[in-house]
Amino acid sequence: MSNDEIILTPEGLRSLESELEDLKTVKRKELASRIKTAISYGDLKENSEYHSAKEEQGFMETRILTIERMLKKAKVVTNIGTSTVQVGSTVILNDVEFAEKIEYKIVGTQEADVNENKISYESPLGVSLMGKSVGDVISVNAPMGVINYELLEIRV
Repeated sequence: MSNDEIILTPEGLRSLESELEDLKTVKRKELASRIKTAISYGDLKENSEYHSAKEEQGFMETRILTIERMLKKAKVVTNIGTSTVQVGSTVILNDVEFAEKIEYKIVGTQEADVNENKISYESPLGVSLMGKSVGDVISVNAPMGVINYELLEIRV
């Protein structure tokens, strides 16, 4: 995979497109209204509402540009199978030491979110899982030592 490519699942692509649409339509209008209201308060030099809104506007415009660049470089994964782990796969793992089942979705770096059990294919666990099949045992180096997982299931 090229360094310039941004790997996304179809779900990740939809999420970025939705965020971009929201920022460009809803959020821009909201901020424009806040700025207009803040300007009406007078003296802009000491107008904290104005400065806060302008700062937020800068962050928002930067995010819009970032998403637009990501979408231009996006490569959406398709043809996801269940014979081996690949970007877009959902895996069920068994932590060998603690006999605990864990479910992860393998995603591109931009979509990774541990709170949603979405891990990047470039993370230590993601790298170890790529190309593996059901029944394989995966060893991952973690700060607390090596963790062994058995791959129980691969889903799309």
